[in-house]
Amino acid sequence: MRRAVYALIAVISLSASLVGQQQPGPQGATEAQVTSAQIEVPQLVARLELKPGMTVADVGAGFGAWTVALAKWLGPDGRVYSSDVGAQQLKILREAVQRERLTNVTILEGSERSTNLPAGCCDAILIRDAYHHLTQPMDITRSFAASLKPGGRLAVIDFPTRPDTEVPAGVPANRGGHGVPPEIVVKEVTAAGLTHVRTDANWSPDSQPAMLFIALFRKPG
Repeated sequence: MRRAVYALIAVISLSASLVGQQQPGPQGATEAQVTSAQIEVPQLVARLELKPGMTVADVGAGFGAWTVALAKWLGPDGRVYSSDVGAQQLKILREAVQRERLTNVTILEGSERSTNLPAGCCDAILIRDAYHHLTQPMDITRSFAASLKPGGRLAVIDFPTRPDTEVPAGVPANRGGHGVPPEIVVKEVTAAGLTHVRTDANWSPDSQPAMLFIALFRKPG
């Protein structure tokens, strides 16, 4: 797993394995990723209060399964900012957008300290199974806050720290291992000025064993 800031593609079922699901298929995202994205997006629409035509960021979009699903749901009048830090991921993202003939996706290269999203651009931001790889979480959470419109929402989907694992290189030691405790996510995101709405310990819309949590936040205003 790369040491970069964020890599958004992940598994819902731990038995599918992070390694297997993070490898691109012949056309980028694996079939399992595409299926998970298609199942999850309607649930995310409800949690993030999305409407067609809105603007959403898929931060650390990996191989593009959630970007594609969101772009299709938002429609041609909507906009998806799709970002990652890896050269391979960015290449595959561009190929996926071209292959799907999506005219409403803007691909951005992220960085360790910033999403590089425009200020006040987004009605919602999704970061899925990537927060635990942030090496500069306070900078990134401030970047989230700056990129959201007043009233905009942030969804952090990730997994709690796994027992007897090591913290990824460069990540704050308070994670306690591979993963991130939900309470740390809440502490860091609220310190950036966003309001905590709710945390659900069991994020599993596709009926797989729940291995992920979802924490929701709103920008005041």
